[in-house]
Amino acid sequence: MSDAMAELGAYIEAKRPDSVLGWDVAHDELTIEVVPSSIAGFVEFLKSDPSCRFSTLIDITAVDYPERVKRFDVIYHFLSMYQNTRIRLRLQVREDEMVASITDIHPCANWFEREVFDMFGLLFSGHPDLRRILTDYGFRGYPLRKDFPTTGYVEMRYDEAQKRCIYEPVSLVQEYRQFDFMSPWEGAEYILPGDEKQEQEGK
Repeated sequence: MSDAMAELGAYIEAKRPDSVLGWDVAHDELTIEVVPSSIAGFVEFLKSDPSCRFSTLIDITAVDYPERVKRFDVIYHFLSMYQNTRIRLRLQVREDEMVASITDIHPCANWFEREVFDMFGLLFSGHPDLRRILTDYGFRGYPLRKDFPTTGYVEMRYDEAQKRCIYEPVSLVQEYRQFDFMSPWEGAEYILPGDEKQEQEGK
């Protein structure tokens, strides 16, 4: 399989040298580094080329590397059901850099790109409806960025007096509690719910 993947990587690089920065085969998977400005045309090539025919978009996601100038990797996974082959595309982009939408080529990219926008704050130019998809419309920040606080900024609750949901700053107040971590199979001396029924049946 690795030989076939290497052959495919070399073929794609030869066909689109202007778009391919490099490629690698690891664990029988082909990953291609793509020039960000070429992503739409490159995806179209992968879909239509007879030797590729990557007609199914599996996923779009991102990875955050805050220490890099090009902070984000945008990752695309495709499947060719005709060639029984998978491929991964990776682009490195800056925080303020827009990525071309591929919704015209793969309509299912619509929600994937919205999720990347919602979780990482990356913008996709040409997207027909780029808005949050997993968080609330008034949500602040991007939860999958490495600098996003693990507790978030605000929490939502229903206020009985106002008869509506309200947002408040996150509060981490918690009373001290004592927990008994002893397993009932290791000799805990309390009655677990349901144990009293067994005692009654035994009488």
